[in-house]
Amino acid sequence: MSGKIQLGILFGSRSCEHEVSIISALQLAAMANPFKYEVIPVYITKRGEWFIGGALWKLETYERFDPRKSGLTRVFPDLTARSGALMAFERSKPFQGERRYAAARLDCVIPVFHGLHGEDGSIQGMLELMDLPYASTGVPGSAVGMDKVMMKRLFAGYGFPVLADTSLTRGAFEADPDAACLRVEAQLPYPVYVKPANLGSSIGVSRAGDRAQLMEALQLAFELDRRVLVEQGLDNPREVNCAVMGFGEEVTPSVVEQPVREDDLELLDFKTKYLRGGDDQAGMAALSRLIPAPISREDTQKVQRIACDVFRALDCKGVVRVDFMMDRASGELYITEINTIPGSLAFYLWEKTGEGLCYRRLIDHMVDYAMKAYQEKDRNITSFQSDIITEALKRQASGAKGAKA
Repeated sequence: MSGKIQLGILFGSRSCEHEVSIISALQLAAMANPFKYEVIPVYITKRGEWFIGGALWKLETYERFDPRKSGLTRVFPDLTARSGALMAFERSKPFQGERRYAAARLDCVIPVFHGLHGEDGSIQGMLELMDLPYASTGVPGSAVGMDKVMMKRLFAGYGFPVLADTSLTRGAFEADPDAACLRVEAQLPYPVYVKPANLGSSIGVSRAGDRAQLMEALQLAFELDRRVLVEQGLDNPREVNCAVMGFGEEVTPSVVEQPVREDDLELLDFKTKYLRGGDDQAGMAALSRLIPAPISREDTQKVQRIACDVFRALDCKGVVRVDFMMDRASGELYITEINTIPGSLAFYLWEKTGEGLCYRRLIDHMVDYAMKAYQEKDRNITSFQSDIITEALKRQASGAKGAKA
C-alpha cells in the first residue's frame, strides 16, 4: 500500500440511532490524520441508499437531506473480494445508457453505526464478503453484542456477573398481555427495567414499579422490537463504564468512568445522553461524568479485568465499551451490556487513560488492529482442491446411479 490510506467512514443506516451515528462519524472524520488518511465519508440513508461527497462533512447536510442539492454521488459497494470499490453510474452519450465506474476505492473501513443494520453484524458480514479490512468487532460478536437477550445468555454462560432477567416476544404479549406480565412477576420482583432487545442509546428503555407501568413499558418496547428483555432493577445503583481496545491477545482497558445522572432521573435516557451539554456535535462526549470513577482501586481493577474478559469472549476488535452497575448497598458488580461501536468511540476515556491517548492516535490504533485482523484472516485456507466435480462428471458420462444429483 503506497501513499495515503483510503479510509472509509461508514455511518447512518436504517436505525433508530441514525442521528447519533452521524454525530459520532463526523467527530471521527474530523480527527483523522490528514497526512496519513484520505478520509471518505460514506453515508447510508434511512432508506438504505449509499452516498459519498464533500457535503457529507457538514452537519447541516443531514437536517433536510437532499443528495441532489448537496451534489452527492450515489454509490454501490462492489462485493468482489479485495476490490474495495464503491461503484457509481453516470449517463454517457444519448441513447447509450449509463456508464459504470469506481467513484472511490477503500483500503480500510471504520464502521461508525449505532443500532441495527450496522452495529449488529450485518455490515460486518458485507465487509467480510468484500475482504476489506474494518475496525470493529466481527460478525458473531457484533450480532451478540447488539441483541440484549442473546448477550445476557452468553454472559451467564461464561459466568460473568449479570442481573436476573427474563425475555418476551411480541407474539406472546399480544396473545395475552396479562399472562405475559404474570410471567415477569413470577420471576422478578419490582422494580424492573424493560428494554427492546436490539436497540441502544436507552431508546425504548423504561422502569416499571408495578403492573400498570410494566404493561405500558412492554407496549412501548414492542413497538420498537419483537423481542424484549426484562431485567431486575437495583435501588439507586452506581453506573460505571470501561472501554477496551485491541485485537486477539493484545487487549487494553481504559480508565473507568462514572456517568452522572440528575437526582430525579431513574436512568440515563436518550435525552440525557445526547441532548444535554449545549454542543450539538458533542454526542456522548458531552455527558456529565466522573473520570476516574470514585470507586476503590480493587473495584476499578475488577471492572477493567471483567471488561477485558468480555472483549475476549466476544472476540472483539477495535474499541468497545462495557457498561456496569454496582449495587451501592452490597458492592456487587453486574455487567449491563457491551457496546461494540460505542458512542463517540469512547475517545474521552482514552484521553484520560495512562499518559493520554488523543483521538488522532486512537484512530491510528483502530486502523492498525483492522489491518492485523485482515492479515490473520489472510493466513486461513479458504479453498480446497478436490476431484468432486470431475468424479461427478465421470459418473454422469457413465450413466451411474445418482448422476443427475
